[in-house]
Amino acid sequence: MTDNIVVQDREELIFLLCEAAEFEHAVMCMYLYTMWSLKRSEAEGVTRDELAAIERWRASLRQVAREEMLHLALVNNTLSALGAAPHLWKPEFPVRPGHFPADVVMKLTRFSAEAIDHFLYIERPEGLDLTDGKGFDHKDQYHRAARPDLLSPTPQDYVSQGHLYHGIMNGLTFLANRCGEAKIFVGHASAQVSGAEFGLPGLFKVTDLVSAKRAIEEIVTQGEGAPAHNPNSHYARFEAIKNELAALRKANRSFEPARPAATNPTLADVQDRPDLTRIENSLAAKTVDLGNAVYALMMRTLAQVFSPAPLPNELRIGLAVGSTELMYALQMVGEAATRLPARADGTTGGITFSLPRSTGQLVQSCAGQILSERTRELGVAATALEGPAKLAGVGARLTALAQRFDDLHDRYEKHISLSVDRTARVLAPAKQPKVEATDDPNVAHTKDVTIRFNTKRCIHSRHCVLEAPTVFRANTPGQWLHPETTSVDHIVRVAHNCPSGAITFERHDGGPQEKTPDVNVIRIRENGPYAVSAEVAMTGDTFTRATLCRCGQSKNKPFCDNSHIKAGFAATGEPPSTESDPLEFRGGQLSVDPLPDGPLQIIGNVEICAGTGRTVIRAQNARLCRCGGSSTKPFCDGTHARIGFKS
Repeated sequence: MTDNIVVQDREELIFLLCEAAEFEHAVMCMYLYTMWSLKRSEAEGVTRDELAAIERWRASLRQVAREEMLHLALVNNTLSALGAAPHLWKPEFPVRPGHFPADVVMKLTRFSAEAIDHFLYIERPEGLDLTDGKGFDHKDQYHRAARPDLLSPTPQDYVSQGHLYHGIMNGLTFLANRCGEAKIFVGHASAQVSGAEFGLPGLFKVTDLVSAKRAIEEIVTQGEGAPAHNPNSHYARFEAIKNELAALRKANRSFEPARPAATNPTLADVQDRPDLTRIENSLAAKTVDLGNAVYALMMRTLAQVFSPAPLPNELRIGLAVGSTELMYALQMVGEAATRLPARADGTTGGITFSLPRSTGQLVQSCAGQILSERTRELGVAATALEGPAKLAGVGARLTALAQRFDDLHDRYEKHISLSVDRTARVLAPAKQPKVEATDDPNVAHTKDVTIRFNTKRCIHSRHCVLEAPTVFRANTPGQWLHPETTSVDHIVRVAHNCPSGAITFERHDGGPQEKTPDVNVIRIRENGPYAVSAEVAMTGDTFTRATLCRCGQSKNKPFCDNSHIKAGFAATGEPPSTESDPLEFRGGQLSVDPLPDGPLQIIGNVEICAGTGRTVIRAQNARLCRCGGSSTKPFCDGTHARIGFKS
């Protein structure tokens, strides 16, 4: 019988939360390693049906790893609420005995039935008696006894993650009752990260006992140690994979879904360590080294994202976007490593998730500069490996990210000593009216108004020809715009109803020019594009209305050109809502960055809504699919890389 977890003071509580963070971090890396080992094509010796199953498993593993990232983030928000710094370190693989309880074995291994059994064992509900996967031996048996007689916190045993988290919750309740919530939850909410800022649905700030309990229940119910069966839990996901794998193996005994990735790979010399696999091939070693460096840089960037000091909101979001970009680069390098021969026996490589001794925070006034310096260095290394290791685009992606970090440094960190409010409000440059040629048939003037029509933006929603047929005379040769036939206010109403932003106006009668929206909104059209209404900044241009392609077929990317109709694109305009906190400020500039051969990176305050107006999510950082293939529409799930989407 395992003893109850003892919490006597804040130090013990922080100690336990740090162990929880290391656990979440380690299992996330295990799942990513296993996912990257999965095969990608029929050319690797699998049938079409087997490959379809592999893709389902990949998606499930990706979702579980994403939720482990959510759990890690919630733990760090709880640490911040207690006044502590973020904890993003983890032990090396395989994790040595004693670091976690004796029943916890953590190592890196390719996808296999044994690996799935191990994942089921880790994620088992409380009270379920389960045997661990073959090869995950529990050779060392020990008991980490609580030591309430010591002032220094010590490791304690737990039979499941649910047991650990409930012990943490009991400790929070005990200290809050003894000292008062105000003295326990001393961290400022502005030093935490929300789902809107990080682009991670389900992430929220911890400010009191109620929100701390909500965070712990979210982690336990979704992940390890759920007290009852949950069809969406990690345990249920792995159980489904196990059953489908068994059925496919029964039909084809030679079915092998994974590449022969190394178990517990290492770049170091191996002496008396049979549990490690040394990577001997030089190309594989260089690729693994690059992957480890990208991973370490990603964790360094996350340390800045979770800075316990209040930061300008845009700076925190910009750093979060940087960490996401590094995650995408890590995925490409991590998977490439499993394709490269590492040893003469046919074993392939795999990154080791090694961290330097310090993954803590950098001095904030120069963090962007230092992150840029390292990112640019890794970009050069990735470019050199692009051909031999098949890392197409990774070097360019890292180089572009280095410039983003430089921009964050120039925009915020040079003035970090100024107040947060002053640095967070950067005025956009004043818009200068454009001078148009008078003989342009898509421009027309009266003394009171000028209207302009951008033919490349039009998606033929026909608001103009239906609401003002005397002004917009379609299919008329030569001058077809006639603003003189109606009032200025009528033209303004029609322009505002144009979802693509093809119609713009400039008033000369003293009336108001087009106003930027009070609330930034992206509407998801049924089987169609994104309709954006916001103060948008995109690729050097600014506008307030646009329809952006999400089917991947437009010849006018990133704008829609109605190609979704001919392509028969089918995607709901009514995706399910995700719980998200109200935005403190709902307007302001919205940055829309069409990433090369990738999704739309959205930065700024925005409500993403269904076609009926229902809120899907409120966000300040999101990646929207524009390849048409994501299984999590409207959000990107990385499918663009697999299908070779080109923008």
